[in-house]
Amino acid sequence: MDENKDTLPGAEKLKIGQKIKELRQKKHLTLQDLATKTQIDKVALSSIEGDEAVPPLGTLLKLARALDVSMAFFFEDEVQIERLSVTRSGERVRVKRRPHHQEGEVDYVYESLEPKNPKKHMEPFLVEFQPMDTAAMVFMSHTGEEFHFVLEGKMEFRTDDRVEVLYPGDSLYFESEMNHSFRGLDDKPARSIVVVWNKSE
Repeated sequence: MDENKDTLPGAEKLKIGQKIKELRQKKHLTLQDLATKTQIDKVALSSIEGDEAVPPLGTLLKLARALDVSMAFFFEDEVQIERLSVTRSGERVRVKRRPHHQEGEVDYVYESLEPKNPKKHMEPFLVEFQPMDTAAMVFMSHTGEEFHFVLEGKMEFRTDDRVEVLYPGDSLYFESEMNHSFRGLDDKPARSIVVVWNKSE
């Protein structure tokens, strides 16, 4: 990634937590209501809304579904429907964990590659998976499907009963209802293009 890009936590710059809270309140939902709809812990939701925790992609996807918005809603202040959109390199904002992230918070950096179209069916991201011990891996599951194409580094993908090691040029497609987790290997981050399809109800 471009080291000259803004390295401040992107969730804070984008006010993701504030947007979630305002939308929840606009829909007259309590924190418990949203926790019930998303199956996300109420304490975790409170931390996200207070910008104390960075929501991983699976959590953000669940919140978008529950609040009836596209994930594009979280990445731009004013979203307009466009049949064709171009996102320049400098328009992307990195969303990463805070220096003192909470236990159980997924440790990766992500950037939305298309934050402009709120009606799209696919959500493309550039994701950087950090190296970590197996015990530190956090497993997620959500509706839909995911496609990964590894750009750099060596990456491990795990489900409850399967382990795959991926190298640059390798790709992966899976149903994301499965419990899954990733980590970089060889003591350096792995970078991947990730496309998430959010299956409709």
